[in-house]
Amino acid sequence: MKKNEPILKSVAKGVAAGVAGTAAMTVSSTIEQKLRGRPPSTAPADAAAKVLHIKDFPSEEAKNRFSNAVHWGYGTAWGVNRALLSRFVSSRVASTAHLGALWASEQVMLPALEVAPPVTLWGGKEIAIDAWHHLVYATATSAAYEALDRRD
Repeated sequence: MKKNEPILKSVAKGVAAGVAGTAAMTVSSTIEQKLRGRPPSTAPADAAAKVLHIKDFPSEEAKNRFSNAVHWGYGTAWGVNRALLSRFVSSRVASTAHLGALWASEQVMLPALEVAPPVTLWGGKEIAIDAWHHLVYATATSAAYEALDRRD
């Protein structure tokens, strides 16, 4: 990040980086789903529906579209957080803090909304898989942000 860069430019780079990170996490989780034969996670959409007081969806297709929108919106927004961190700390610290804040927020928010059990009940394999997907996201987001920053 350039020291005097306008905040809007940092935010724009963060949005683009968040899209890249979300795409990488989508690929990672889709491959893992298929390998394990599990359905897509509905926890983010369930959490958003609870916060927005959405009780029912008119169809499964509508719920899937909502879930997809939440996934992409949430991931894109977290890219902005990564960009803003770079205004205050080094790239390495920003990347590490971004991953930590992202994963910690999930571990607090989803159980608090009663859409996922606390991480203490997950088991080692599930924790590792979830951590992996978030690491993929944070790494791709940071790499995209840094590439955009170097391009300037």
